[in-house]
Amino acid sequence: MPSHSIPRPARSWVPMRQDHPFGIQTLPYGSFTRSDGRARVGVAIGDHVLDLSAAWPALAPAEEDLFSTGSLDRFLAAGPSSWDRVRSTVSRWLSDEREREHVHGFLLPAAEAAMLLPFTVADYVDFYASEHHAANLGRMFRPGTDPLTANWKHMPIGYHGRAGTVVVSGTPVPRPRGQRRTAEGAVTVGPSLRLDIEAELGFVVGVPTTMGEQVSLSAFDQYVFGVCLVNDWSARDIQAWEYVPLGPFLGKSFATSVSPWIVPLAALQEARTAPPPRSPRPVAYLDDSGEAPWGLDVRLQVSVNGTKVSEPCFADMYWTAAQQLAHMTFNGASLRTGDLFASGTISGPTEQSRGSLIELTWNGREPLEIDGGRRTFLEDGDEVVITATAPGPAGTVVGLGEVRGRVAPGGGRGAAPREPRHSERQR
Repeated sequence: MPSHSIPRPARSWVPMRQDHPFGIQTLPYGSFTRSDGRARVGVAIGDHVLDLSAAWPALAPAEEDLFSTGSLDRFLAAGPSSWDRVRSTVSRWLSDEREREHVHGFLLPAAEAAMLLPFTVADYVDFYASEHHAANLGRMFRPGTDPLTANWKHMPIGYHGRAGTVVVSGTPVPRPRGQRRTAEGAVTVGPSLRLDIEAELGFVVGVPTTMGEQVSLSAFDQYVFGVCLVNDWSARDIQAWEYVPLGPFLGKSFATSVSPWIVPLAALQEARTAPPPRSPRPVAYLDDSGEAPWGLDVRLQVSVNGTKVSEPCFADMYWTAAQQLAHMTFNGASLRTGDLFASGTISGPTEQSRGSLIELTWNGREPLEIDGGRRTFLEDGDEVVITATAPGPAGTVVGLGEVRGRVAPGGGRGAAPREPRHSERQR
């Protein structure tokens, strides 16, 4: 277990149902505004938010000023000892009857909080860590060959994304425009006809490193603060035409949605589990066979317009976040506070556990039943919601909240694009 794990907290006195996913076992951090428009840092507890920007200087005046800016940036950079101290303090405030009268004035209903992007995203990296997802796409687009590329089981495959288009849950997602190529080879330009989602976990870096410094597997939780939900929106038709030879660009860079609450790794200790068996054995800097496991039993649910379409589980992922971070820094690349790296699509071995529409509809050939009709990719007005939970201590549930996004018309055109004909579908 990590050096900064803390004792299990007592039950909170804040009124809420016993099985609330944002109970005392979770205590996620976020940034929000109220009617005055000022950004504040908060901790979610049940259906309330504790205003840390106000409570911390009032109740812990001798402590470091971590929350006055209204974002998590300063807190993330403070490192594991501060993360532990704040979590222990907040847990005591919310559990100890003697603290009740002091804390009560800093609580507000969650419905009164307008959530913001909780930290400044420094760099964004997206991985491709699910063997099931990679193999499904390989079977679609390279039939008759090995569905995995030759390098896939030797290292976590990833690419650098665009930090400036990481947006908080609830932000509308304009339909992207770009180049597409039809099956007949004609190149066309316009709104994406194959807009997709990818259900992922994101990992938020707190402690920076210098160039040349490598982060080992065992040091993962000394640098990474916590976890959020990610929807890595993907324009499959744009991506298919552009990705050779340098990988995704316009097909991915238009928007990446993240949940507003960051769940600290300290809340996920009961969710840690061994990852799937690996063959061949990873090279030394990725070999976690002698390490405490960083697989996570996080169970997601993906809904489109209120219809549940998938239930992926992060425990099925081949490469863990600790391996991803070790690989990301192995060449000496530095970390910055606020770096975000995402797991890649979370998919499992069953049809019900596929984390993207391209898999769920098998590249558009097997439509889903949504809104009383047969659907493949996203239409304008569609709303996608991803939620997740994990096991907590003593039979409790740790919630990761939700990441929500609605597709808006893009490129100055108001009409939703029609469903593509078979001849236009990605090959």
